[in-house]
Amino acid sequence: MLRTELLEIIANGENSGVEFKRDDIRPEQLAKEVVALANLQGGRILLGVDDDGTVTGLQRDNIEEWVMNVFRDKIHPMILPFYEEVLLEDGKRVAVITFPQGISKPYVVRHAGREEIYIRVGSTSQIASREQQARLFAVGGMLHTEVMPVPGSSIGSLDMARLENYLKDIIFDPEVPQTDEQWQQRLTGLGFLVETPTDDIVCTIAGLVLFGISPRRYLRQAGTRVMAFEGEDKTYQALLDEVLDGPMVGRWEIDESGNRRIVDDGLIEKIARTLRPFISQEGDTIDEHMRRTKTWFYPWDAVRETIINAVAHRDWTRFIDIEVTCYSNRIEVVSPGTLQNSMTIEKMKAGQRSPRNPIIVEVLRDYGYVDARGMGIRTKVIPLMRKENHSEPLFIATDDFLSTTLNRGVESE
Repeated sequence: MLRTELLEIIANGENSGVEFKRDDIRPEQLAKEVVALANLQGGRILLGVDDDGTVTGLQRDNIEEWVMNVFRDKIHPMILPFYEEVLLEDGKRVAVITFPQGISKPYVVRHAGREEIYIRVGSTSQIASREQQARLFAVGGMLHTEVMPVPGSSIGSLDMARLENYLKDIIFDPEVPQTDEQWQQRLTGLGFLVETPTDDIVCTIAGLVLFGISPRRYLRQAGTRVMAFEGEDKTYQALLDEVLDGPMVGRWEIDESGNRRIVDDGLIEKIARTLRPFISQEGDTIDEHMRRTKTWFYPWDAVRETIINAVAHRDWTRFIDIEVTCYSNRIEVVSPGTLQNSMTIEKMKAGQRSPRNPIIVEVLRDYGYVDARGMGIRTKVIPLMRKENHSEPLFIATDDFLSTTLNRGVESE
């Protein structure tokens, strides 16, 4: 690092990615700051700089070895930092410890026989709450929240006709359960039911949201809020504001020729049906087949893929609904939760796959909702928007949500 760059960082002060510390701190104090930054987005720790930006310089002997020992002994899982020292004009040295966002979250401080998880909030490092810890486990791929039990639910909360349709007509299972005990065993094996420590059998999140009769009765965030506004911003007067509930998947009928026909909509079909009047327009003329022409403002497959991605990959530790909002010039789809498993927007656009909810994704793939390769953003959304709307979809990822925006194109049949 150049001296001028270091001085600029110091002048800008501490933030969510930069921490100042004197080098006389205890090992566990340094580990705390490293863990908090690694659990967010990584960053830099400057040793030899006071909290107010005053450069005190390095005083400790063998400082690099001491830092590496802290990383080895106090931080878990392992993080490999980049260590360098910068010599200032007055002869004082500052150590710069740089490390990226961790891919094995949550990182912990091991000290005095305990493991503690810290997170970065602004320019401070704080103990993570239980909810924040759950999110870190989910982001790191160590906890799949989709298999967590849903209190109050039971096998009676599931649509058994839809489940039988799934086994018999979708995955062609040769042994469809016949008794209650067989059903319980099969659904537990599939990850749709789970036994609690009190010996109750309840639905998992995956089982409930995929096949539940009314998932929001037990899991308030299981719905999708669909809104529409006349202009380019949200106003008090919405053309539509409705929270949709129901099992994700539809119930299908297969005829003698092997063709499938939906006979009972799932949540995905409900969203599509609710959204369709706001993304298309019936024409005034009738064609030779006695049908009115229809103008689509967006590529339908791009809209469908965006919605399915939000439904499939949302973070179930967030107690808010998915939001699909139509404006006069765009559609915005907001899926709760940050990107999972070190995923980034660049990786997502390149086609990298890292499902947060593998059970849900696999079931949606069985039905054909999810692209067999799991690359719908790269193979459908982006090329369709470029070709038909002459625009790029906009993706914004924060600690709280992933937002996808599709801009309205030139009206065409």
